[in-house]
Amino acid sequence: MAHPWLHSAIALIEADYQRSADTHLIPLRLPCYAQWGIDLYLKDESTHPTGSLKHRLARSLFLYALCNGWVREGSTIVEASSGSTAVSEAYFARLLGLPFVAVMPRGTSPEKIAQIEFHGGRCHLVEGAGAVYEQAHAIAAQTGGHYMDQFTYAERATDWRGNNNIAESMFTQMARERHPIPRWIVVGAGTGGTSATIGRYVRYQRHASALCVADPAGSVFSAYHRTGDAALTAPGSRIEGIGRPRVEPSFIRTLVDRMVEVPDADSVAAMQALSQLLGRRVGPSTGTNFVAMLELAGEMRQRGEQGSILSLLCDAGERYLPTYFDPAWVQERFGDCAPARARVDALLA
Repeated sequence: MAHPWLHSAIALIEADYQRSADTHLIPLRLPCYAQWGIDLYLKDESTHPTGSLKHRLARSLFLYALCNGWVREGSTIVEASSGSTAVSEAYFARLLGLPFVAVMPRGTSPEKIAQIEFHGGRCHLVEGAGAVYEQAHAIAAQTGGHYMDQFTYAERATDWRGNNNIAESMFTQMARERHPIPRWIVVGAGTGGTSATIGRYVRYQRHASALCVADPAGSVFSAYHRTGDAALTAPGSRIEGIGRPRVEPSFIRTLVDRMVEVPDADSVAAMQALSQLLGRRVGPSTGTNFVAMLELAGEMRQRGEQGSILSLLCDAGERYLPTYFDPAWVQERFGDCAPARARVDALLA
């Protein structure tokens, strides 16, 4: 049976992919760590057309939904998102000429809301992160559209065996480095899709890399990783884009070798320190990753181990200028971050 609109939609997404270069791998210039034989790297996902790691996820989710027959010509696309996934899905919805509705917590940054609207999407704001699921289901039912449901499908929409996924790109780019097979790969978890893709790829390729998830305060994932109790809940993270109040179906705990719980002040302090180190602003979830990288590097040094640690620069800090980069906003929500910044600076020195 011919599916002319479906074929056209897939062709548009594939053409968009062909126009996009791979993201850069950035070595962090930390002389003391280099002397210890420990090299740190960040894969810069902020250079995607929609400015974050979630561009990969959105492309995969659209292709998965299209090929399953869930999205048709004229379908309204609905997503529950804290911001970045919605920005990326709005981009692909506009590419296909489809209406898009993002259901988000009211505290989502104004910059992300503006970006969603720039791509033609509509934002439906709810009071808390736990309310996004029910509202997204309801709007999809009301419009006769499709709830994309990143939290369920993120771990299965990407081909984890290869096909130029993020894991394959990481190892290809590391091939000529001093320690080409990372000792640790550090990621955050919102849906859990990235950790699932990387964890499966590492095992499939039989690499000697371990996977660490950096989990912010208030997230349920660390407790779930310890206990295996999928019924657990938590208050929810204040670090935008990562951590969840409930256990998401796409977070596969058996793929994760280590969880590092990161206090909010440490995430903000590391975000600030890394921004200075790179000469450009990074988002708060990248700060959370950086804290875990430094902790793992310290442990490696104590054991006399050498090797590389690889993580993600998830998005650019310009999205957070009125929030995480505003001292008054940070003071009001997280208190005094100066002691945390002193700890991070000491580690970097």
